[in-house]
Amino acid sequence: DCLRVRLPNGALFRWSFERAGEVVQIEAQGRLTLDEAAIARTAVLDGAGIGFFIEQDVADDIAAGRLTRLLDDWTPPRPGFSLYYPGRRYPSAGFSAFLAMVRDAAAKDGTIGR
Repeated sequence: DCLRVRLPNGALFRWSFERAGEVVQIEAQGRLTLDEAAIARTAVLDGAGIGFFIEQDVADDIAAGRLTRLLDDWTPPRPGFSLYYPGRRYPSAGFSAFLAMVRDAAAKDGTIGR
């Protein structure tokens, strides 16, 4: 049974797979539809079915053996997220603090880029 996640716009998140240049997107079928990936993760950990997650969100669960990766040959590594923002001469203090936090976190795990 697949756990489905409903997006904020009401659409169901489509699972995307890729192998050797072939891209396949499916609308997963299942009895349980949730509105948040974190809740879906908990449901999968509780044995409610299988889920489709950003690997970074479940890396600790995979490393600890709580989750098992499926379809490895259909899930190539994906680059991390990028943060784009308008260049402003005088950004707000809150925005500057947010950027500093993101840069610090990315520097710690080696994913920082410019």
